[in-house]
Amino acid sequence: MPEFRMPSLGADMESGTLVEWLVEPGQRVKRGQVVAVVETQKGAVEVEIWEDGVVDQLVTQPGTKVPVGEVLATLVGPGGAPSGPVAPAAKPAAPAVAPPPAVPPRAPAAAPSAPPSPRKVSPAARRLASELGVDLERVEATGPDGAIQIADVERAAKKRAPAPAARSPAPTPSDKQEAMRQAIAAAMAKSKREIPHYYVGTTICVERALQWLTAENAQRSVKERILFAAVLLRAVALALREVPELNGFWTDGRFRPAQAVHLAVGLALRGGGLISPAIHDAQDKRVPELMAALGDLIQRARAGTVRSSELTDGTVTVTNLGEQGVETVYGVIYPPQVALIGFGKVVERPWVENGGLYVRRVVNATLSADHRASVGHRGALFLAALDRLLQEPENL
Repeated sequence: MPEFRMPSLGADMESGTLVEWLVEPGQRVKRGQVVAVVETQKGAVEVEIWEDGVVDQLVTQPGTKVPVGEVLATLVGPGGAPSGPVAPAAKPAAPAVAPPPAVPPRAPAAAPSAPPSPRKVSPAARRLASELGVDLERVEATGPDGAIQIADVERAAKKRAPAPAARSPAPTPSDKQEAMRQAIAAAMAKSKREIPHYYVGTTICVERALQWLTAENAQRSVKERILFAAVLLRAVALALREVPELNGFWTDGRFRPAQAVHLAVGLALRGGGLISPAIHDAQDKRVPELMAALGDLIQRARAGTVRSSELTDGTVTVTNLGEQGVETVYGVIYPPQVALIGFGKVVERPWVENGGLYVRRVVNATLSADHRASVGHRGALFLAALDRLLQEPENL
C-alpha cells in the first residue's frame, strides 16, 4: 500500500509539525495536489502529494511533530477504494437438504465516525493564532467558504479568557527567527565542511541590457513592468544549458544532472530569515514570464504559502544582494545542489570599449561551485556565456 511520508523540505530539515490536513479518508488525490500544511523552522509550507490515488488513512493527527520520512498517511491505487468493513460475500445456492436452524446474526460493529472536516485557515491567521495562543477550534470564521482570517483571530484574542498558568507559552516571533537562523547555520556549516567550493567572478557591462529594459517597460503598464532581476534569471537559465555541470545534484557520491532548470531564488523574509523557493522550468520562460513567476513567488513566500516542491526542486540557486548595496557576493552552496550564482548592485564604472573610455553601468557576477561536479575552467565558461547573453538582451 503506498505511503505518504513527511518530506524533507531542505537540507536543514530534520522534522516538521503537521498543522492541517486538506484531504479526508476516501478522497481521490492527484499528483501535485496540496494535501497538508506543515510547519517547519522556516514557516508554514503547503505539502504536495506525488502520486495519484485514494486517501486510505490519515495516520498522523494535526499538531504532531513528525521526523522526516515518517508515515503521515496511507493510500490505495487510483482504481482502489479505502479500507473499511468487508463487503458480505454472495449467498450460496440453497442446499437439497433442509438447512439447520438459523443462528441469529451477530449485531454489526458500529462504523467509526468520519473525522471532522479540517477548518480552512489562512497561513497568516494561523501564524497569528500561534503567536497569540488562540485556539483555532474556538474561532468564529467570517472569511470566504468559512475560512478563518486575521480579523477573526484578533477578535477571538480579545474575547478569550486568560490562559491557565500551567500552559506553556506560545513561541514568540523572536524564538522562531532564532530557530530559523540555527537551521540555516547548520545547513551552511555542513555545506562548507563537505563541499569543496571554488569561486570565480567577473564584471559584466549591462548598459545594453538596461537600455533595452527601459524601452521595454515604456510600453508596459506599471503593474506589468519588468525588474532587472528577471533579465538576470533568464540569462542564467540559458547559460546553464551551455554548462550543464552546474545544474543538478551531488547524491550518492556522484553528480546527477537535472533535466530542467529550476531556479531557486534566495528571498529574505520580512520577519527575518531566508528561504530559496524555485521557479520551475526557467529555461522555457521568457523574461516577462519569469517576472510574473518571481512576483508570485515573493508574494506567496511572505504570506507563508510556498509549496513543498518549490523548496525541494531547485537545481541551482541565484542570490541577488544588489538592493542591499552589496557589490559582490560569494555564496555558500545549498546541498545537494552544486552551484550558486550571485549578483551585486548595478554601479557606474569607467569602461574601455572599442578603444574609448566611457562611463558604463556594470554588475559583478560570481559563481560558487562544487569541485566534485565541475572545474574552474567550466565555471569560467559559464560566466562568459552569461556575459555574452546579457549583451544581446533582445534575444532573451
